Amino acid sequence: MEPLLPGRRRILGAAMLACLPAWAEAQPDLSHPLGPTIADTGSAWYRFSRFTLGSVDGQRSYRITVGVPLRPPPPQGYPAIVLLDGNAALAAIDEPQLQALQDGSPPVIVAVGYDTALRFDVAARAYDYTPPIPAGQFDEETSRGRRGGGATVFLDLLQDRILPQVRQQVALDATQLSLWGHSYGGLFVLHALFTRPGLFSRYIAASPSLWWQGGVILQEEQAFPGAPGARLWLMAGEAERRERMPTEADDPRARAMLAARAAMPPQALPELAGRLRDRHGLEVQWQSFPGLAHGPMLPASLAPALRIAAGLASWRALYPHVSQSKSTPGG
Repeated sequence: MEPLLPGRRRILGAAMLACLPAWAEAQPDLSHPLGPTIADTGSAWYRFSRFTLGSVDGQRSYRITVGVPLRPPPPQGYPAIVLLDGNAALAAIDEPQLQALQDGSPPVIVAVGYDTALRFDVAARAYDYTPPIPAGQFDEETSRGRRGGGATVFLDLLQDRILPQVRQQVALDATQLSLWGHSYGGLFVLHALFTRPGLFSRYIAASPSLWWQGGVILQEEQAFPGAPGARLWLMAGEAERRERMPTEADDPRARAMLAARAAMPPQALPELAGRLRDRHGLEVQWQSFPGLAHGPMLPASLAPALRIAAGLASWRALYPHVSQSKSTPGG
């Protein structure tokens, strides 16, 4: 791994709740430049390094940033959390969040992004994060200028190449691995749970794109038998269903995507949570964030995700106004 030079310690800022109004008004910009992140400026609580990998087919290049707590590891190794859309995730993590993790068991942060100067590689994530397309179905991503259906290939990359390379550098507790993703990334989290429930112990899906390919992920759900000992957190912004439809002057591909999202019933996600609570051994918690739209859910969901990975699953102190529903005590 290539070490990153630490910068000066960031001054602790205001509480994250003060940021919620700004997040609620923000519009996601998938072409936004990355800029310096906490991994570049340095932290008093973590040391960061990174490495790159290419996809097996040579079409995608990944930048993996690894944050290791400065605190010595527990005897069984560190817990860890894999963050999809790793560039954008790192841009949303700040020093107060990392300091807050010291109240628990700080996890190794594995931010899996793309080797680009942007926060997102739209075409790459569309392929990596979307489930295989059933035989006979048209790939709807082609209408957006890209292709989908590569989630199983990307899951192989995580399991067989990325996590083993991280383990060569730092001891991980195999029983305390978390996976977080937003939007298409949240869709991938569900695909990972439904197809390889033993790979992670905590699955955190923020605003998952259930609508994708006519709801193909719900077909995968039907074959999911359960995951004894695993936990699933589902999160979404309460304002997501009220996001405006684009005008005629807007990108027609964006119009088509929002139309596909609108075709999914508003209660699809909480209903999914309810159904999954009946699956053997799986603990489920559903959380709705008042006033937040789809894009702002990315940064808003990261703080609770990191706390979950640190064993600090109770995040009422951060978001006391957010409604919660859980299947078991202590979730």
